[in-house]
Amino acid sequence: MRIERITDLERDELRDFKSLTDVALRRVSEPAGGLYLAESTKVIERALAAGHRPRSFLLIEQWLPDVERLLAAYDFDEVPVFVGAPELLKQLTGFDMHRGAIASMHRPPIVAVADLLEGARRVVVLEDIVDHTNVGAIFRSVAGLGADAVLITPRCADPLYRRSVRVSMGTVLQVPWTRLPEWPEGAEQLRAAGFHIAALALSDTAVELDTFASSMPDKVAVLLGSEGDGLSRAALENSDTVVTIPMMHGVDSLNVAAASAVALYTLRVR
Repeated sequence: MRIERITDLERDELRDFKSLTDVALRRVSEPAGGLYLAESTKVIERALAAGHRPRSFLLIEQWLPDVERLLAAYDFDEVPVFVGAPELLKQLTGFDMHRGAIASMHRPPIVAVADLLEGARRVVVLEDIVDHTNVGAIFRSVAGLGADAVLITPRCADPLYRRSVRVSMGTVLQVPWTRLPEWPEGAEQLRAAGFHIAALALSDTAVELDTFASSMPDKVAVLLGSEGDGLSRAALENSDTVVTIPMMHGVDSLNVAAASAVALYTLRVR
């Protein structure tokens, strides 16, 4: 390990970790710069297990033994491990590093839609979901409930944004995912792979989830919409069935992450 103890912040190699609380900056620089940030040793472990390559590590001194044990199985002699005092790292990142360690990771290449769908039977499609917390929570449901993959539309929030990775407990690094083109091309690619598109939405003509599950197709793509407006008209027009989760006590719908868990459990492969 190339351990480097830092006493000042005037180093080019620290730029990956600078001002992490600036959401607008991270949203632009992470995808464009080909990097993402894995926060906490558990998430870093999952990133490395997924075959992702680190650029550098940043941690507080007390977490060094844990990181040394984690990296012992890898040949990362040329990857710097920056170690610093908590107050100095807070000045760099903009927050208290109570999770101890952050890794700057090279982004893996985007997978082709056809390759991602090969062999899959349950997938989730996220249309324009902009909240990184919801994206991370949906990935955790996908991993926990056994769906095969996630596809996201061009305007959807980045699954590898730091908050998404953290909320997902690192499962965004395990679940296969890729970008789906705009409608109708996205729907055409799903159908070409044999998927029935089930859109979760409120509609007078919607089929209740249990009813749909009683005779569901072999391959189902669960389509989920944005937090405020739900699915777009184009998404609904390109779906095969509109499905709704029946609600009680005057509540019209669930949060999109909660709805994903209910739908995935009900539509799981038996």
